[in-house]
Amino acid sequence: MCDAGKHDAPVPSGRPPTELTARRRRSYDPHLPLCTQYTKRRRRTLRIALAQLNTTVGDLEGNSAAILDAARDAAAAGTDLVACPELAITGYPPEDLLIRAAFIDDARDALETLAREAAGLPPLVVGCIDFDRHLYNAAAVLHDGRIAGFYHKHELPNYGVFDEFRYFQPGADAPTFRVAGVDVGVTICEDIWFPGGPMREQALAGARVIVNINASPYHAGKTRHRERMIATRATDNAVAIAYVNQVGGQDELVFDGNSFVLDPAGEEIARAASMAEDLLIVDIPVERVVQTQLHDPRIRRDRPLDHRVEPIEVSAAATAPRTPLDSRPPVEPPEELAETYQALVLGTRDYIRKTGFDRVFVAVSGGIDSALVATIAVDAVGPGQVTAISLPSRYSSEGSVADAQELARLLRVRLVGFPLEPLHQAALDTLAREFEGSEPGTAEENLQSRLRGLLTMALSNKEPRSMVLTTGNKSEYACGYATLYGDMSGGFAVIKDVPKTLVYELARYRNTLGDAIPHNSIEKPPSAELRPDQLDSDSLPSYDVLDAILQAYVEDDLPLESIVAAGFDEATVRHVIDLVNRNEYKRRQSPPGVKITTRAFGRDRRLPLASRYRGY
Repeated sequence: MCDAGKHDAPVPSGRPPTELTARRRRSYDPHLPLCTQYTKRRRRTLRIALAQLNTTVGDLEGNSAAILDAARDAAAAGTDLVACPELAITGYPPEDLLIRAAFIDDARDALETLAREAAGLPPLVVGCIDFDRHLYNAAAVLHDGRIAGFYHKHELPNYGVFDEFRYFQPGADAPTFRVAGVDVGVTICEDIWFPGGPMREQALAGARVIVNINASPYHAGKTRHRERMIATRATDNAVAIAYVNQVGGQDELVFDGNSFVLDPAGEEIARAASMAEDLLIVDIPVERVVQTQLHDPRIRRDRPLDHRVEPIEVSAAATAPRTPLDSRPPVEPPEELAETYQALVLGTRDYIRKTGFDRVFVAVSGGIDSALVATIAVDAVGPGQVTAISLPSRYSSEGSVADAQELARLLRVRLVGFPLEPLHQAALDTLAREFEGSEPGTAEENLQSRLRGLLTMALSNKEPRSMVLTTGNKSEYACGYATLYGDMSGGFAVIKDVPKTLVYELARYRNTLGDAIPHNSIEKPPSAELRPDQLDSDSLPSYDVLDAILQAYVEDDLPLESIVAAGFDEATVRHVIDLVNRNEYKRRQSPPGVKITTRAFGRDRRLPLASRYRGY
């Protein structure tokens, strides 16, 4: 039980304080609300709903409808506050739509319409844009049909896939909002990644709960790193943290969800699903937060003596009892390999759906890459929406053709076959005069790949609302071991950011869920089969060596000397670096693909095409 009296101004003996003097003391004494807000007559929890939504960039009406649906479901559970992801109105990232005045106006209209339509629902924290002389990445707090206030994001990321300084002005203020009698701080994504900053200001101003709204993209291993960091913020500031993240694919990015709530000790209270929409409703034990802050001298030490930041009043504390929440089984984040596979499926599904397609074609060779892509496609959109194409050439082995047929059988997809030989021979005959006198080489080999691209694209053009999925992996794209206008032709490169060694791991993982990828496709030595007895190892180091070098050079930006010092052959390292540098022009012309590593080609890693720097 908290002793409010010890914070009161002296009262003459025998004269109990009047209601007026009590109100005056509450308006001047920053400590008194710690206790007077939480009496036995009032609820000692804040019931919050985290709406983990899959928004689409530019779908202002659809995104607003999804927010309203979540708010109505949350209202039925008696929630005090509903939090939605970063830029939930516009979708994230809207990129250069943000420099169109009409888009800014339409987004504001959508926000005001949402505020009116949400009248009668619990207060909403909604990610949006706000134009007030400058453009801000903002969170609007909506209640009673109006916009109660805004928070503007302070920390604007400008690295990797982020370009927020291109569009936004950093915020300067750190307001708190009084919701159901509880002081709540609102921050946005990157704000919470730094010690201090707006979250610290809000805690010092009396916030008990910090709502952090996010559009935090996935990469392998990020989930646990993110949670460790945010747990530190909770304990450093003695607050509960409600972290809500976007979910779904948007172009190359995948947002994993994994929203959660932490108590002031950094312990998880509850978490939402990974890679799926969810509505997480949690009772945050505010009384425990108050008790933690009373025991933590850092808040009192760091709060300036003249600190008088009044919260923005949003909704009053309710006193009526409410129905306890139904128990929800604990949700554990999936293992990293499983989550990466789910990210590839989600990113592929959403890219197909959000770009207006519904069918896909995959050229299957019998190898592991095309087998994995076809399997991901089936898991994303269903077997009825996937057509496999077999295009064997004179160099394709009977085993590869059989493996492609077995894949189609296991996945229950339609398989169409076109022997490549007639077109291949016709192309060689057409080019014979120009090629005469030279030894057969890459030009002749790549004819086969380009003819395959020609046929797959023709089938896609003929079938309405269909797309070709390409099958190259990150190791191949890094070294240029893919044919421009051949197997790189298509609308989406599903495993563009998946190293070859990880391709094998994902294939084996997927088969633990049910037979999908033929055993031979996994176990046989990889080959492009563009010449007799060809193996990938004829042109590239073994994939375990290659991927380790690529990790060092592409992901970690290490120079040749450091990579060699790690135990790799110098000539091999030089060869790989040369391949990576020479093939930037190919990667620039490749389709987008799902980002699952910390440094994907394209949005993450941006190098000049015309450059003489070789990296050693």
